[in-house]
Amino acid sequence: QVQLVESGGGLVQAGGSLRLSCAASGSIFSFNAMGWYRQGPGKQRELVAAITRGGTTNYVDSVKGRFTISRNNAKNTLYLQMNSLKPEDTAVYYCAASYRSDPMPALMNYWGKGTLVTVSS
Repeated sequence: QVQLVESGGGLVQAGGSLRLSCAASGSIFSFNAMGWYRQGPGKQRELVAAITRGGTTNYVDSVKGRFTISRNNAKNTLYLQMNSLKPEDTAVYYCAASYRSDPMPALMNYWGKGTLVTVSS
């Protein structure tokens, strides 16, 4: 059983930046897909960004060019660098990991408890 713990959330003004981290209790090398998801008030959880073991990334259109996902297998940590934040980015952000290559939320094996990101206008 692997535990994922997110950190780095907080309150930031529009246009600001935050870096989220997701620390795993064990090796993340075996996870083919890892991702960041978010759930805003009254909204469904959505995939924000995902990365494969080989480093291939994909992003939801609304964050392309602003967010960057990365993983450090040696440190067992997943990151999400968020720049040019907008009020609509306000949500609880979760990291998740899967042994499969498809980052669909229903297929993820492990989830963190989330970290709140609030972007003020």
